[in-house]
Amino acid sequence: MPLEFREMLRGARLRVTRPRLAVLRAVHGHPHADTDSLIGAVREELPAVSHQAVYDSLRVLTTAGLVRRIQPSGSVARYESRTGDNHHHVVCRSCGAIADVDCAVGEAPCLTASDDRGFSIEEAEVVYWGLCPACSPEPTPASSWKEAHG
Repeated sequence: MPLEFREMLRGARLRVTRPRLAVLRAVHGHPHADTDSLIGAVREELPAVSHQAVYDSLRVLTTAGLVRRIQPSGSVARYESRTGDNHHHVVCRSCGAIADVDCAVGEAPCLTASDDRGFSIEEAEVVYWGLCPACSPEPTPASSWKEAHG
């Protein structure tokens, strides 16, 4: 995987630096992690790395499209390595857990605006809100059906 991360940086015409490599590894290893969690993960590899170096790397990697920044309403920014596809997120209202949800339509954008106002719409961001299995007081209809019907 280290060689792959180096190639990703080079492919995006970015300099290969230890902080950028460490941040890429951290984001790939900790999907939907917030900045503080990523700083902790990066410091396991590079103990002397500064907060600013991690913030700068996240900004550069996000701008280059190697990392995706998501920020559900009322939440801190989180980062993921799954980019360039048509997926959305489900967020637990209770504990804040986030999971990826593939688009049912399969092509971008998976929603159609009633009026595009002259824009060329490329994608739609969807965030589903609810309770995760650990926070749900009772099984959801979908999970009950799956349990009953395998």
